[in-house]
Amino acid sequence: MFTAPRRLVPALIGAVAVCGLCILPAGGARAESNGGVRIMPLGDSITDGMTVPGGYRIDLWKKLVADGRKVDFVGSMSNGPSSLGDHDHEGHSGWTISQIDQNVVNWLRSTNPRAVLLHIGTNDMWAGASGAPDRLSALIDKITSTSPKADVFVATIIPFPFADSAVRTYNSAIPGIVRNKVAAGKKVHLVDMYPALTQSDLADNVHPNATGYSKMASVWYKALQSVPEIFDPVSGTSTGTVGSSRPWAEPASVR
Repeated sequence: MFTAPRRLVPALIGAVAVCGLCILPAGGARAESNGGVRIMPLGDSITDGMTVPGGYRIDLWKKLVADGRKVDFVGSMSNGPSSLGDHDHEGHSGWTISQIDQNVVNWLRSTNPRAVLLHIGTNDMWAGASGAPDRLSALIDKITSTSPKADVFVATIIPFPFADSAVRTYNSAIPGIVRNKVAAGKKVHLVDMYPALTQSDLADNVHPNATGYSKMASVWYKALQSVPEIFDPVSGTSTGTVGSSRPWAEPASVR
């Protein structure tokens, strides 16, 4: 057996995979923009792309561009390979729900995203997991009140073998949280990310490997596709669980 650290920090894996000069150093974003639809990838080191700089954002970008979508990833952080057309994001390694909550208003006001891709809670699983659903609910409220026109995609978190029971309990609360937001008229959508990955898709039992991040990209891509008005304001409507034709349905995987 081995003992896991208390947070998803770089020391957990010892080193971050690098692709020579093709990797943009992590740090403050240079506000890359092509005038496309603003999408904020929001979360912790899994959004940042620990083990594979750029993470799921690489393949998500490629899928959206191949689909003819013009997108602008936004955020105060920046990293990833040259194949990633926009390196901006709000993935903060080691951060909990509360830490994101403390900063999200300024980030939203600075970037005015049309969509938010929220994957957060893994660091909370080390301690205080019992209060994580309430903290997530409060964070979603802060996002929707600050950016009421943005569609907020709330993901169940990916497998985390160190705390699988806590993860399952936390994930089981998310559908009800989203359902309540939808009932209140909020533009919130459930994205069932957990079943898309298995332990074999993790590089270090915490962060995805390249295959795992690619699977995450596919889930996010299908989620965005399910709300066509994000890219075309006059086409259709969609609320509730991604992949459902009903205003609300119980969780459906979008793998």
